[in-house]
Amino acid sequence: MDKASYIIGRLLQMIPTVFAITVLVFLMVHLIPGDPATIMLGLKATPEKIEMLTQHLGLDKPLVVQFGIFLRNLARGDMGDSLVSRMPVFELLKRRLPLTLFLAGYAATLAILMAVPLALISALKRDSLIDQTIRAITVAFLSTPSFWVGILLLIVLGVKIPLFPVGGIGENFSQRLYYLFLPALTMALHLASILTRNLRDGIIATLASEHVVFARTKGLNERLVLLKHVIRNAIVSTLTLLGVYMSWLVGGSVIIETVFALPGVGWTMVQAITGRDYPVVQALTLTFGILVSVVYLLTDIVYSFLDPRVTL
Repeated sequence: MDKASYIIGRLLQMIPTVFAITVLVFLMVHLIPGDPATIMLGLKATPEKIEMLTQHLGLDKPLVVQFGIFLRNLARGDMGDSLVSRMPVFELLKRRLPLTLFLAGYAATLAILMAVPLALISALKRDSLIDQTIRAITVAFLSTPSFWVGILLLIVLGVKIPLFPVGGIGENFSQRLYYLFLPALTMALHLASILTRNLRDGIIATLASEHVVFARTKGLNERLVLLKHVIRNAIVSTLTLLGVYMSWLVGGSVIIETVFALPGVGWTMVQAITGRDYPVVQALTLTFGILVSVVYLLTDIVYSFLDPRVTL
């Protein structure tokens, strides 16, 4: 099977997944116990306001008709209006989503930059004091909640030793790298610990494989052996793990953005839930679901290029 057929097949497999997510998101409002309009407006809302919101959301129409209207509006980029800010949800999403994606990409980059050298050193120094220290550090960060790490970094590197700002997002790319370093590092430390342990095990297993032993017996340069034969093969499973946890980075932004008061979609989700802004919650849930599906799709595509044996 060629790559084009594989990519097309994976795209086709994604269609029912996205459709299922859309159905669940649509039913979110209808799964609320009681009348959705009353829940959104609160128990003190007048009957007139409840009826007005019911008609505005189309809740007085049959469920199948409502779903058809929901799909039609999605196709036009219409996700409704926020009940709190009265702003179109799609416009709100366009403002908040880039920050979350930038933060997730920033954290993933930092995690890779930390994990690859640490895993290589730990594997080459197997069972030494250096290896045991690296493994102990990774276990510590895996066992520590991310929000606690974020608060600790804020206190130490933001207040006690004011190396980084404790608020703001910057206005351009270089400023964002500086302003978002602490939240990105908070997310990266947990991910780097997972990747380091996985890549370390992969490198150790690959070092003992026959093709690496044969390459060394031929007298190839040690650096060439590590780069071409060891890391290239060991990183395949780690890349898959990175793809899985990229979705965790997007979803985990809810906590990190709240800790650092960053106006991304995670922070917006918390504000929408506490404010009973269900159109925003509905739109953001759909966005998170589609983003996770896209991340898995891209991971599978990249994986197929690294491992030709991968098929549908």
